[in-house]
Amino acid sequence: MRSNKLGWMLLAPTLVILGLFGVVPFIYVLWVSFHQWNPFAANPEMIANGADNFRQLVFDTGFLSSLSVTLAFVFFAVTSELILGYALAQAFMKDFPGKAFFRTIHTLPLIMAPIIVGSIWKLMTTPSIGIIPDLLDSWFGYDLNIGQSAVAAFVTTVVMDIWHWTPLVTLSLIAALVALPADPFEQAQIDGASKRQIFWHITLPMIRPAIVATVFIRLMDALRVVDEVLMLTGGGPGSATRYIGVHIFREVFPRTNYGYGSAVSVVVLYITILVCWLLYVGLIAPRNNKA
Repeated sequence: MRSNKLGWMLLAPTLVILGLFGVVPFIYVLWVSFHQWNPFAANPEMIANGADNFRQLVFDTGFLSSLSVTLAFVFFAVTSELILGYALAQAFMKDFPGKAFFRTIHTLPLIMAPIIVGSIWKLMTTPSIGIIPDLLDSWFGYDLNIGQSAVAAFVTTVVMDIWHWTPLVTLSLIAALVALPADPFEQAQIDGASKRQIFWHITLPMIRPAIVATVFIRLMDALRVVDEVLMLTGGGPGSATRYIGVHIFREVFPRTNYGYGSAVSVVVLYITILVCWLLYVGLIAPRNNKA
């Protein structure tokens, strides 16, 4: 009994912070989502409208378009980060000249705020002064203009996200690889297993929890990307990079449609939980059942 009380006392500060900055804001946003509310209108009072905001977003082409382009962005960005992050993690497991320096440079994007990342990429991709359009034009004869080409804008935002967050994936997978025991690998090599067989049957199953945890983090971050995209493309051209976070930002701030923006936020939270749950059921739950 004494040990239980001590445990709750140690957890109390974390639970209080979680409640104040997590649970309470969520309950408030959920409450606002069932109202029509524009605090800057002539009548700033909240007007209860039931589930009208949720019915509206089902038929909102802007929301559906932003959701589809967001899911495409998340798929390409997270998949690329996972593959590239694992390759870099394996490379950092070996000794090579300049390893410490390269690891430091590789980790630098993580300490940059998203708005700074967006500003850097805005400078690098501006046709008149940017280094990326200049190199693409001189090497491949390609005229990069993310203000005119929807495909170029989408691809650039994906590459920017990969540049920003791949170091996180690399560091997570390095920690998982370092913690692996050596015995299974030595036994597999003695039995004549190839590198591919060792990867699929030993390495991948043993680091699967780390991969899933990393993907969870990246999924949640990618689904709510806002700052860097606003700085780089502003959500354009057209709606090519109007991801769901940008869509919510546009509804809440320029249009001051707080009720509808809150409803979209609740739906995005539900989609995030659903995607993470499906990922857990597909990758972790079968393994636990076999165990």
